[in-house]
Amino acid sequence: MRTVAQINEKIADRTVKVCTIEELKSKVKKQGISKTYQEIDVVCTGTFEPMESSGAIINLGHTDPPIKIRQCWLDGVPTYAGFGAVDLCLGATVPSEYGSNKELGDNVPSNLPERGGAHVIEDLIAGKAVPIKAVGQVTDCYPRASFESTITMDSINQFYLYNPRNLYQNFIVGVNGGDRTLYTYLGPLLPRLGNAVYSSVGAMSPLLNDPDLEVVGIGTKIFLGGAEGYIAWEGTQNFPLQKRRENRTPIGPASTVALVGDAKQMSHEWVRGCYFKNYGSSLMLGVGIPIPLLSEKIVANCAVDDKDIVAPVMDFSIPRRVRPSFGLASYAHLKSGKIKIEGQVVRVASVASLYLSRQVAQTLKQRILDAEFTLTQAVASLPCDRTFIAQDGAI
Repeated sequence: MRTVAQINEKIADRTVKVCTIEELKSKVKKQGISKTYQEIDVVCTGTFEPMESSGAIINLGHTDPPIKIRQCWLDGVPTYAGFGAVDLCLGATVPSEYGSNKELGDNVPSNLPERGGAHVIEDLIAGKAVPIKAVGQVTDCYPRASFESTITMDSINQFYLYNPRNLYQNFIVGVNGGDRTLYTYLGPLLPRLGNAVYSSVGAMSPLLNDPDLEVVGIGTKIFLGGAEGYIAWEGTQNFPLQKRRENRTPIGPASTVALVGDAKQMSHEWVRGCYFKNYGSSLMLGVGIPIPLLSEKIVANCAVDDKDIVAPVMDFSIPRRVRPSFGLASYAHLKSGKIKIEGQVVRVASVASLYLSRQVAQTLKQRILDAEFTLTQAVASLPCDRTFIAQDGAI
């Protein structure tokens, strides 16, 4: 068996053998697991998809005189200011208040309410100046009552992403059996099964290639938005006890992870604000995980194919937490662009980008080959026994 330390030595002397997840799957089909294990040290997974449970932690630095911020807007988007005096938390899905909050001014473009925290995060990463308006709580040590200016990525102290729930290990397929268009976090769902939408890259997706999280864990270094990041903790709604197939892939939403990384090192190529009509903003994010091939078992896990991974087809026309399902669809069928539901052919699209997901994996591969990215051994395993508890207490 290999070790992460041995692989890092190969990275340092540039003898490491790296491939993308699609390249590895192709190799296994042609030459089998054992030979592929002998030839490859690391496989690079990647995805580029909406990850709305994301946000930024920002420290502005102190003004003169100093201010204890209790309300703050960045380009019209409210931030949470309940930490220290000039610490802010900016959520990706928070909508702009321009046009609805008189304190923020008038005569703003009509499309600004379609912006949200994700767009502000993208603008800061792109180096743009962002307007700030803050209201303070006056104290003896913080005498300033208000502050209005602009900030940039370079003018603030800390700016990092902390994302409570990213990289769903599998997800759902949304359809609409009702009689009107529904606007959802997957985008518009047309009535009478007019379309189906999913949000995953299937067999390329990072956590589906380590189904029981034997390699990926707390402290794993990752590609996050173009920079180095880390898995910080389990993600919210982490549900590793989801039912699984014989190949250990879950049949619906399962494990999730919380991610952290320095946004000052990121690129807006891989961090983009988006907007779903009549739903709200979200963050399109490029994430890649390098999986060290420490054993043949890990190679076998990474060889899983789209035809062997399924997702549940859920009817969003039923306004309940637990929605009826039209059964399971394989990612091979989903990626073909059409599935059959009760004898009806339904067009399918993904809100994840296969093209950019491949670019994430390829970029990570090249950084490892160039000795710009090394691997880390997880410092702790992610929980594998979490039961998902609904708001009403039902499991």
